[in-house]
Amino acid sequence: MRIERKAVCLGTDIDTDVIIAGRYLRTKDRSLWAEHVFEDLDPTLAAGLKGSILIAGKNFGCGSSREQAPIALKEAGVQAVIAPTFARIFFRNSINVGLPVIECVCECAEGEMIKADLGEGNVKIGPSVYRIRPLSQKMLDILQAGGLVAYLRKRK
Repeated sequence: MRIERKAVCLGTDIDTDVIIAGRYLRTKDRSLWAEHVFEDLDPTLAAGLKGSILIAGKNFGCGSSREQAPIALKEAGVQAVIAPTFARIFFRNSINVGLPVIECVCECAEGEMIKADLGEGNVKIGPSVYRIRPLSQKMLDILQAGGLVAYLRKRK
């Protein structure tokens, strides 16, 4: 699985409450979640996420275990998230909803083109190549299918 997109850079310890605030969880309207993603961090950020790869610091997705956080990112058009570490539940929820999460320590600038190759196990930013923590074949299959539900439907 290969992904090539522009970078949107974030900081460390981005928790699920910052990704999608609890006040928007009274609805199941995913488009509303996408519209308000990162609103408390930067109210203008959601408008620039479509077709991007998020580059973040350590501990991305910490906080509550709400599955709505990776769904909101995917609905906003985020193609993948790259961070040195992820909260365990956020990591698995992301795979299950079909949002690629890539554990990698890398440096880039806002808007820079990122090339991630999950099969090859690397991220390329300009001339630099960074190794990533590989995903299992089953996780790659789930992502390729578009998420766990789609993966299980294909297996029937």
